[in-house]
Amino acid sequence: MKIYIDENMPPQLAEGLSILEKPNNEGIDVYSIQKEYGRGIQDEEWIPQVGQVNGIVITQDAKMQRIKSQYNLLRNYKIGIFYLIPPGKKGYTYWEMVEKIIVNWQEIKGLIKKSRPPFSFKITSRKIERIG
Repeated sequence: MKIYIDENMPPQLAEGLSILEKPNNEGIDVYSIQKEYGRGIQDEEWIPQVGQVNGIVITQDAKMQRIKSQYNLLRNYKIGIFYLIPPGKKGYTYWEMVEKIIVNWQEIKGLIKKSRPPFSFKITSRKIERIG
């Protein structure tokens, strides 16, 4: 299973999760979109590439579900996606973001295993909820 952390989140988060997952031998690899495909890559460019390897994405970019062309690409390439939704307009601080992913990591992995792509979930300050 390949999980990609979007470039609107720290690449160190992907590196840390990858290191922490290795000893589990569950076949979960975590990558940074920024490191894999380059800083500033357009969503329309990386979505097909992630889809070709059956990747799952974690992002803070909730507008992807409202932009029709991006939404259609995600569906066409059968990408599972988790939107990290902050409680306010300021967004999460670095450590709040890390904490939110770590606290929910086991549930995220469980949802990936039992959901058939394409799918989408939102991760709020209180819960993870399926939205598509």
